[in-house]
Amino acid sequence: MKAVVLVGGFGTRLRPLTETIKKELLPLVDRPILDHTLDRLVRHGVDDVVMSSPYLEEAFHPFIEARRGEPKITWVTEREPLGTGGAIVNTLPSVGERPFFALNGDICTDLDLSAMRAFHEERGAAITIALHHVEDARAFGLVETDGNDRVRAFREKPEDMIPGDVNAGTYLIDPAVLAPWTADHEISIEREIFPTVIDAGHPVFGFVADAYWMDLGTPEKYLQAHYDLLAGAVAGETYEAPWIAPTADVEHGATLSPRSSIGAEARIADGAVVEDSVVHPGAAVGAGAVVRTSIVGPGARVGAEANVTGCVLGAGATVPDGLTIADVKVPTDGTAVAP
Repeated sequence: MKAVVLVGGFGTRLRPLTETIKKELLPLVDRPILDHTLDRLVRHGVDDVVMSSPYLEEAFHPFIEARRGEPKITWVTEREPLGTGGAIVNTLPSVGERPFFALNGDICTDLDLSAMRAFHEERGAAITIALHHVEDARAFGLVETDGNDRVRAFREKPEDMIPGDVNAGTYLIDPAVLAPWTADHEISIEREIFPTVIDAGHPVFGFVADAYWMDLGTPEKYLQAHYDLLAGAVAGETYEAPWIAPTADVEHGATLSPRSSIGAEARIADGAVVEDSVVHPGAAVGAGAVVRTSIVGPGARVGAEANVTGCVLGAGATVPDGLTIADVKVPTDGTAVAP
């Protein structure tokens, strides 16, 4: 079974973290986000993955080299950003003639891909779209299905807070239905490909699953995914809470809340408090410092007796000793200043 994994996101809302690390390669507890995605694919019988991105392969080469065993990875570079639809069309020479999964590489989910595949085959679908039910659909476009789960229409983001089913960013596609398109321009999968396939009479179905699903596109969602993983809310993932990398140095007298994650080679000094926060590899939290609901980027330093709440520190950033900051982003290699 093959899958196309899209890794072309720019991670704008996660800056400054994504100024030095591609979004899909940010750590999610013990390994990069993309590792979680690939591991889940392997658990559901996918042994061959095509990665599509407007970035050059070199940006992901260390990650690909570090992977061991399945899946086999083939890299396809987009000459220019092609959108989700165009990126998938661009991979068609590499996926063959059998149905394949296509998904975003920056989603945390425990979606049962085996059940989705069985659903797809039972319905004789040309395309199956994984759907996620939300109570507030204002941030998403809605997917309208009939009583037999067949997709009828895609609706714009509602103005009012209403529940509904939204596109969860995972698809099972018969490549034959994509033949009308060429990968020489940007193509929207929701606004162009899906409606065209539906209008042509091809069966497109929505697979609504009671699965965990989190878009990791903002610092708040990135933190929440850590909390949920540590709480055991994501099937197939088990962690001690708080999670401390084997090579991290947490001194006696430091206090960590159960929803905190401490990366490799990070150092938490005596008397420091880390609460509901993610400390990336190589970062340091000084003696007596307090870090709450924050992300401390790789190699960043929080000085002794500093107080950091609701912040995102880029790689190599510094919070001077004794400084209190809240709800700010400190850029890569930058130094926080008093408000």
